[in-house]
Amino acid sequence: MKQEWKTYLRVGIAAFLVYLCIYYWDALAGLLVLFADAAKPIAFGCIAAYLVNILMTFYERVYFPKRQDAAILKSRRPVCLFAAILTLLVLVALIIGLIVPQLVACSELLLSQLSDSAEGLVTGFTVPPWAPQQLQTLWDNINWKDWTAKLLDFLSSGVGGVFGFVAGTVSSVVSTVATVFLSAIFALYLLSGKDKLTRQCRRLMDSYLPATLNKRVSHVLAVLNDCFHRYIVGQCTEAVILGGLCTCGMLLLRLPYATMIGTLVGFTALVPIVGAYIGALVGAFMILVISPIKAVIFLVFLIILQQLEGNLIYPHVVGSSIGLPGVWVLAAVTVGGGLLGIMGMLLGVPLAAAIYRLLREDLQRREKNGQPPQPPKENAA
Repeated sequence: MKQEWKTYLRVGIAAFLVYLCIYYWDALAGLLVLFADAAKPIAFGCIAAYLVNILMTFYERVYFPKRQDAAILKSRRPVCLFAAILTLLVLVALIIGLIVPQLVACSELLLSQLSDSAEGLVTGFTVPPWAPQQLQTLWDNINWKDWTAKLLDFLSSGVGGVFGFVAGTVSSVVSTVATVFLSAIFALYLLSGKDKLTRQCRRLMDSYLPATLNKRVSHVLAVLNDCFHRYIVGQCTEAVILGGLCTCGMLLLRLPYATMIGTLVGFTALVPIVGAYIGALVGAFMILVISPIKAVIFLVFLIILQQLEGNLIYPHVVGSSIGLPGVWVLAAVTVGGGLLGIMGMLLGVPLAAAIYRLLREDLQRREKNGQPPQPPKENAA
């Protein structure tokens, strides 16, 4: 009787909480949004810490792994953390240095051609001969410089005002800088004390979770970590290979912007399946400014390279590392992109790989523990 009373009480409390959530949904949704905005630095810090930790653990495996001296053990974590951060900063600086200068040059060339085309369009436009003479006189007497100044004045002061635009921009920049700074500090704390945090999480799980549930949760977390780690390493390796092959091929074909477009294709290849095509479209547009024929040559070359990469490189580098068949990779990218955009494409593949592995392990365990059901026997005549 006492146990039934506790069950009824729990059901009543749960029903009351569900009623409150439904009745005050607007206030609850606003509170959740506010909490999510406040937790952004923590979430970004966890993501940054996980990415940096991949490099840091690699450096820890090569930084005197067999030496057990006190000085080596004490310096291993800060030295490897500094090396990982320095590596990422060098990579970012290298990518920016390869892309930005040539992108600026291409933008200047495109703007100059557009301005020349616009000037020729305006100056070359004439009123049709069948139009009235008054319209021809009015068109010739238009002060285009005055009209342009009025248009710029309307855009700057008539729509919202300059001060509002500047204030909004400054506020957004300050908020972004504060978020990045807090995320970096939080990531450094996580990386410097990850061993202690891991021990604390294990103590909490051992204390508050049943043994069976604790074992299952630990296994699921280990599978997720392994899938994400393998996917990130494999995807970065595949992007470097694709970017290098694209750069070398463009240099052999004497196509412009070889280093920049190769780096861009490699960077966008971090997005599975569709990323390299995004880089291809941007690169083809940039080459189109210089030569349409070379743009067509670039597209044909990149399509051939993508076929070779998709059939030879990607299955061995990424597909085998995460153990996910190609059809499920495509499904994960499609569903993830539809739900969360680019972030969904990045997260969909490792999540699908983890679910696929867990289901396969569960099926193997069930088949091992019990015999598969036998088909019914036919009745004897």
